[in-house]
Amino acid sequence: MSNLKTRLACMIALSASAVAGAAHAQSTTGSLNQAAAQSGDLFARDRSIPVRDRPRPDYEALGMPVGTFTAFPSVQIDAEYTDNVFAVSNGADGDWIVHVKPEVQLESGWSRHALAAYARADIARYQDFSNENFEDYGVGASGRLDFTRAANLAGGVDYASVTEPRTSSNAPASTREPIQYELTSGFVAGTRVGGRVKLSGRADIREYNYEDGLTLGGVVVDQDNRDRTITSLTARGDYAVSPATAVFAQVTGNKRDYDTATSVLLPARDSDGYEFLAGANFELGAVARGEVAVGYISQTFDAAAYDEISGFGTRAQLEWFPTQLTTVTGTASRTIEDAGIAGSGGYLSSAVGVRVDHELLRNVLLNANLTYSQDEYEGIDRNDDRLQVSAGGTYLVNRNLGVTLSASHFEQASDGVAGGSDFDVNRVSLSLVAQF
Repeated sequence: MSNLKTRLACMIALSASAVAGAAHAQSTTGSLNQAAAQSGDLFARDRSIPVRDRPRPDYEALGMPVGTFTAFPSVQIDAEYTDNVFAVSNGADGDWIVHVKPEVQLESGWSRHALAAYARADIARYQDFSNENFEDYGVGASGRLDFTRAANLAGGVDYASVTEPRTSSNAPASTREPIQYELTSGFVAGTRVGGRVKLSGRADIREYNYEDGLTLGGVVVDQDNRDRTITSLTARGDYAVSPATAVFAQVTGNKRDYDTATSVLLPARDSDGYEFLAGANFELGAVARGEVAVGYISQTFDAAAYDEISGFGTRAQLEWFPTQLTTVTGTASRTIEDAGIAGSGGYLSSAVGVRVDHELLRNVLLNANLTYSQDEYEGIDRNDDRLQVSAGGTYLVNRNLGVTLSASHFEQASDGVAGGSDFDVNRVSLSLVAQF
């Protein structure tokens, strides 16, 4: 942790004058991208606004003034039912869960520069299986310094105490309680636009610290081998071919340092990797917009016990606006992820998804989502196919109250000698949100 604090301190020092940003505390990355897009007309993609992001002045919280800032407190209460608490193949147990999710966001109201902070929690209580209860929380701050309309520097830090879902492919089976971990992260990023050229760069650091688990028999399930620090540097250059189209190239290098070995026979999964992508960012009038990139990804491990993982990589997002009331969003990705399973250094994760958002009325929003992913593990004979389908609707009563009803189906099919379990999980949830 001390090394992480030192590196975070250096990153924060570089952006100390810039810790004035992020248009919205819930997404520091999104804030940076938004600022970059607005810094030059050739790179703006704002002819249409997705249903989820559309302003609704009559239903938006007014907030509470705090000096030159505005605080936005809220609390969400969920009543959720799941038919497979432990994500098992046979003998599934169902249960009701109540979530209480308080949150406060603090945002600046300056004409230039920005500063934001947040604190949130998720307190869950199970009716029958109290060992599954958890109290997650997170705090963070982010900022942006606008040198000009065409140049900015941003930075942010976050800390979260998180419960790993039972459905996670890396979660150990048969632990008495879900695995808990801490995630500390920080970033520094900058963008400069000049004519048809936009240059951007970003540095990230994340540290994961897992707590050990216990089996029902009291045997310790060691999780220290999953503790790691990931640092990455990204450089990107965009060239505007026209006011509606830009081509770009992006390269990212990463270093993944693990604290301990996986076992006596298997060394730590330390590795170095890179991702090179090239693609286009475009807007087709008010009908569609998106970004598509393809390239090559590679991760090389320090220990000979783990084979190199490499191959085709991609990241894409397309938004289609068939009407002003409907947004269809498609996503695709192929990345290299860390494995939490003994014998494997990592896996290739391929995912595609589509989401539909529809504004039935100004204050009634409907959505449906479908996501499919496949994980191919290196070093062991295992492939996981994961499918999630969900649908829901939100009724905005007024600017202070909202009600959401949602349902989802999740399933995993795992094969190979070292395959995981096959299971299905169905959930239904009713949420009440109060915001001020």
